[in-house]
Amino acid sequence: MELYLDSVDFKEIEAAFDLGIVTGLTTTPTFLHKQGITDIDGTILKLAEMVPILQVEALGKKAEDIVAEAHRQIEMGLNPEKTVFKVPVDNEGIKACSMLTSQGIMVNVHLVYTLQQAYMATLAGATYVCPLVGRLQDQGHDALGLVEACVDMVEKYGFDTKIMFSSVRHAEHVRNAINVGVHTITVPWGVMKNLTSNNLTTLGADQFFEHTRLTTVKVSEVISEHNPTVAQSATVADALASMSASKTGATTILDANGKIAGIFTDGDLRRLLVEEGTNALSHPLASFGNKQPLTIAPGALLMHAVDLIKKHKVDNLVVAEGDIAFGMLDVQDLVKLNVI
Repeated sequence: MELYLDSVDFKEIEAAFDLGIVTGLTTTPTFLHKQGITDIDGTILKLAEMVPILQVEALGKKAEDIVAEAHRQIEMGLNPEKTVFKVPVDNEGIKACSMLTSQGIMVNVHLVYTLQQAYMATLAGATYVCPLVGRLQDQGHDALGLVEACVDMVEKYGFDTKIMFSSVRHAEHVRNAINVGVHTITVPWGVMKNLTSNNLTTLGADQFFEHTRLTTVKVSEVISEHNPTVAQSATVADALASMSASKTGATTILDANGKIAGIFTDGDLRRLLVEEGTNALSHPLASFGNKQPLTIAPGALLMHAVDLIKKHKVDNLVVAEGDIAFGMLDVQDLVKLNVI
């Protein structure tokens, strides 16, 4: 089943054809009007340069006028091997279709709402016959039954015509088109861009990324450049300043030789403020005793860091080699990576 984009928006066209799977582009005078385009011919030529196949309107009251308009656009620069001229179905349109296709020019007979209209178009050699499903359903008619009947007719009688499912409103219409077995469908970008979306797919892909990070990324690759530390002789206020500057929930306490002597966390700060009030800020850290931190080596995998945090129910790990601190791994670092 061919996939066409239904649009004249240049950004949408670039995004859709960047997928590498779209057959061509369908346009309408209504789209051009809504986009506020006044240089119709210039826009059509620009669109033709952007896409493999362009389907564009050839309007006229009489068959001869329609044929003349198609030839005018070809003389203007459209390649007849890459252009399909769209013609509304009526007797003049059918006559024009017969004239154009006899000259080797491709035609899409559109605005089709009945099987009889589709039959006349196929007899005229239409390259495409285009029932408008959404519009017909708006009127309470069995549009899917019509499309299915058109496909059956083409296959039963061997017509060299493709049935195009158009006036697509939502992803369900695309599923309908596939089930019915149409030869081609034209879809607006708002629907097309979401055809690959599914919550279960997203969850599965996220899980794969999570597990890949856990088993391949090292702790040293995710810790920030900040290494929050504070001297053992410093005050609680100094520890608070260290945590604030590094935007972490803890700071490593170092002894006079620069080796790890303990850790001070935001949990410790809250506890001291409750017990001592703001007076606690001026107290030296040594007066409260130093609890030993959980440490992890810079070369350890994230999975080991996650295991430690979950097992010991802590929010911070000091990244260290022996008793030398290299940084701080905060639980929020892991949350941002979606691994915890």
